[in-house]
Amino acid sequence: MTPRLHVLLKKEDLEPTLLSGQVVIVLDILFATSSILHALAQGTESVYPALDERDALTIGAGLDGCLRAGEYRAEALPGFLPAMPLMLAKTRLQGKSLVYCTTNGTVALRRAARAPFVYVGALLNAAALVRYILRAHPADPVLIVCSGSGGRFNLEDFYAAGHFVQLFQAHAAAVEPGAETELNDAAHAAVLLARATVPMTALVTSRVGRMFQARGEVEEIEYCARADTLDVIARLDGEVIRRISV
Repeated sequence: MTPRLHVLLKKEDLEPTLLSGQVVIVLDILFATSSILHALAQGTESVYPALDERDALTIGAGLDGCLRAGEYRAEALPGFLPAMPLMLAKTRLQGKSLVYCTTNGTVALRRAARAPFVYVGALLNAAALVRYILRAHPADPVLIVCSGSGGRFNLEDFYAAGHFVQLFQAHAAAVEPGAETELNDAAHAAVLLARATVPMTALVTSRVGRMFQARGEVEEIEYCARADTLDVIARLDGEVIRRISV
């Protein structure tokens, strides 16, 4: 059976009524979900997505020895580690709990928390996550949520959504030749974008990508563009994200 795949353009479109019975994949490619996955790959024990700086401080107060990382409107927060994956991983993360807050991605994860299953998605782990979802939830509808930015559409998240949809479609075609996966218009459009370009081009031409490129953070963007290179499966369980053994 091929899953139904819908794409949402931004987190503000995520209404509670959309979450019932859904497997949700949250994307914030530059940089929240990419950073969370990289931190878990580096041995972080758990990640607590916070709504904002105040929420992060509150969560952290109840966790002995935790680390705090994050940003607000792409600016560093005083006393917090960097929000970008490579800079964050310069700190020893092995065995640590991480409280992480960003303007969009962690907010999207918290908004999605009422869904039965919420997974952290990025270009980095797309192939591994699609394989896992098809094995663990073969008949369940999948909702891919682009975090966006302050109520606006983000190119990099939309491109990644198209990459995910293509992977789901390829699996469906391999299992049942000629089968068609049910897509909404946003999913169809995302696939057209993913077919038309490559990850790095999509990321560096996006508004967020151009901003960080101007700041000299090209290596961070390049890392996030490495599609299908991590086997990390991360699921939100209540208020904490943990890596799932597969």
